Amino acid sequence: MNEQTFMKLMQILPKSALSTAVGMATRLPAPAPIHRAAIKAFAKMYNVDIAEAEHAVEHYPTFAQFFTRGLKVGSRPVDPGEKVVVSPVDGAVSQVGYAEHGRVMQAKGIHYTVGELLGNEKAAEPFHGGAWTTIYLSPRDYHRIHAPLGGKITGYAYIPGEFWPVNAASVKYKQALFCVNERLVTYMDTVAGKCAVVKVGATCVSRIKAAYDEVLTHEGKPGKVHGYDTAIPVEKGGELGRFEMGSTVILVFEPGRVKWDESFQPEAVVRMGRRIGEIP
Repeated sequence: MNEQTFMKLMQILPKSALSTAVGMATRLPAPAPIHRAAIKAFAKMYNVDIAEAEHAVEHYPTFAQFFTRGLKVGSRPVDPGEKVVVSPVDGAVSQVGYAEHGRVMQAKGIHYTVGELLGNEKAAEPFHGGAWTTIYLSPRDYHRIHAPLGGKITGYAYIPGEFWPVNAASVKYKQALFCVNERLVTYMDTVAGKCAVVKVGATCVSRIKAAYDEVLTHEGKPGKVHGYDTAIPVEKGGELGRFEMGSTVILVFEPGRVKWDESFQPEAVVRMGRRIGEIP
């Protein structure tokens, strides 16, 4: 199927209903032999490293629990240094840059604003001119999201939306894709100032779950913006949440506070906890 045909199909496909159905299916228990066979087939198809998983395949009663699995202790060491910025996820860099005039690149010829991404122009103002990056998580990747720097969680915003896929075709053709899809934004105060960690939903990403509060997306609830009276401490590499099926994470920082490493470029493969930039 070519990209244009794919996009036309996505236009008419009931993406939210499909994502709900897939999510429910992944959470259903199945007879152990069938369940184990399905997980092993998925792992083989997508080259998932089962050996890294926190538990053996037999331990996971549903596919969703396997997909959101933790890893064995020491599998993702966090690079030390207060001024070292680390990747929040396993994945591949889609785009990286600095938000001049509050604009972020989605793909060649397609831009969106930080205000559109965060769903709030006032919340976006501190990030105009700051470092940003978009990281794509494939089905094979570890699907928990972690803090790129140590600091405190000051609040979050749940922004309901659509469920377009976040594959290459959609990124190339769907205007402001990451501002249309459902999102969960975690706001942090870090040693590099303010930071927004944006978790973007997609087709078959049934839910996004926060690790620091009882927040679960795609449950038919309205959008919500919440600030904590007492900020929640989080160490660098501390868990912020998880995807129930894969998607995209976008980081946004204040201007002049973070400088990306030269090797941190589009298509670079990253691992959670490894250095991607620094506080100059």
